Amino acid sequence: MKAIALQHYGDADALELTELPTPAVGPGEFLVRVKAAGVNPADEKIAAGNLDGIMVTHFPLIPGFEVAGVIEARGFGATEFEIGDEVIGFVLKDWAQNGTYAELVSAPVRALARKPKSWDWLHAACLPLNGLTAYQAVERIGVGAGDTVLIHGAAGGVGTLGVQIAADRGARVIGTASQRNHDYLRGLGATPITYGPGLADRVRELAPEGVDAALDFFGGEAVAVSRKVLKDPARVASVADVTAPEQGGQLVWARANADELTEVAGLAESGRLSVPVHRAFPLEQAADAWRLLHAQGRGRGRIVLDIDAT
Repeated sequence: MKAIALQHYGDADALELTELPTPAVGPGEFLVRVKAAGVNPADEKIAAGNLDGIMVTHFPLIPGFEVAGVIEARGFGATEFEIGDEVIGFVLKDWAQNGTYAELVSAPVRALARKPKSWDWLHAACLPLNGLTAYQAVERIGVGAGDTVLIHGAAGGVGTLGVQIAADRGARVIGTASQRNHDYLRGLGATPITYGPGLADRVRELAPEGVDAALDFFGGEAVAVSRKVLKDPARVASVADVTAPEQGGQLVWARANADELTEVAGLAESGRLSVPVHRAFPLEQAADAWRLLHAQGRGRGRIVLDIDAT
């Protein structure tokens, strides 16, 4: 199969288009023919060795967590999907030739769910990691109907989905973003607010009695600011600040969960979730995708690899 791999830790310049063996498919696993793969900042961090202390890596290293594709083969005891089924997945098993920047990837059943039928491959590939992260963060702090929720980084990849999931549960959402993204947030059902100095005061103007919960999808001082405006300072979850538990909040790291991914896919299929795609690249241009990701920073819209076009 064709794959993008690194022979050593590095940046975009270390990415190489190469030929590698078809991944082994173990018991309870499926071989997926990849149609598209989401590109995430975490892919770069792993490639640079920045997560070496918490993740096992092997070389050649194929980056990528998110996949949308078609079941091509099944391992022993893997009965949940049939050959030809369309799936999405958050693949977090082993980085030994098992990332999603490839024509084929093996994935355990816990990592997969059925693809939303009404979504194309490019948009579907952008749903698993960000969708699970947002869903699990919302679940962790028990966001529900009647809550007022402060979401930091509301216009980003995870934030966009967090806003929609919280709003779908009947919560009032206040979302931080740059001024240029305020109309976008209004379209998602959130009340936009500018981040930066004085944020706590601006939140109090919108919610004089404080907010019920807060989700940090941005980092920086978001957890500390949130605790100033929370009715219960413990109801804050962060996906970006590893010191959140030390500050009395919670740290969320997305976990593969087929049931929860199915819930997210169901929300997408029913039209209650949307994901903007900024640009797609063919597999061989993965390095250019990373360079754009780096240049874009926290810009709106996902970057994806269109492997079906390779």
